[in-house]
Amino acid sequence: MGLSDSLKRTGRFLVSTDDGTLMRHAFTAVLSVAAILVVLDYRDLVLEADVPGAAQPGAAPSLPVLPPALTEGKPEGAPAEIKTAEAVLRAPMRFDLQPGGTLLAEGTIDSGAAARFAAEVEARGEYVKTVVLSSPGGSVADALEISKLIRDKGLATEVKAGALCASSCPLVLAGGVRRSVEDGAIVGVHQIYDGSGREGRAPTGAEAMATTQVTTARIGRHLQSMGVKPDLWLLGLETPPDRLHYLTAKEMTETQLVTPPVRRKS
Repeated sequence: MGLSDSLKRTGRFLVSTDDGTLMRHAFTAVLSVAAILVVLDYRDLVLEADVPGAAQPGAAPSLPVLPPALTEGKPEGAPAEIKTAEAVLRAPMRFDLQPGGTLLAEGTIDSGAAARFAAEVEARGEYVKTVVLSSPGGSVADALEISKLIRDKGLATEVKAGALCASSCPLVLAGGVRRSVEDGAIVGVHQIYDGSGREGRAPTGAEAMATTQVTTARIGRHLQSMGVKPDLWLLGLETPPDRLHYLTAKEMTETQLVTPPVRRKS
């Protein structure tokens, strides 16, 4: 069958199909593309584990710690400078207790970070009041667990000037009962997915599609339960995984990712 015949058949199909069916076909196509991207990303991460000097399982992929922003389709630099060392950001997340009940959480959110965080909080009792973040992201599942525990314990979250909180890190930030981002801090979102699964085997298209849908739903429900508007997640969905949408102060306020300052009684 020639190209002309194929085009004619496609045209007859579109003319004879109702709007609801067309929407279902379009939605299926979008999910299929997303699944393909997930499979390719998973394959790349598995291959990188065998390359000397590349990121190992549980660590950040060997991509720039700070991808360029996507502004009207063109890359753009970050709005501020990161002061945390790249080696620290690429290393598995570590927790360091600071004076005044501050727990510094910096590094990649690797698989197992949530368990280490829970153990740290349990060991410190009620001394921890604020979790200060500096992370390029990582495991979505661990980020969600950390975020939920932060809320359960009634802790605040903060990103200080010169620190980075990107990819899945804003999910952790969302867990704070009070959430603040200093001027000069870098907070960014993009398309993310939970790449956890059976090691050594890339997921099939159906598995990847199912994982993408489940992860998207989990993130949306989590942000809503934390009091963050879904617009924040939409900004991430619109940004390719090799780019970042750097959130402005206005966007963080409008989506309620940051909370209003506490007014002290006079």
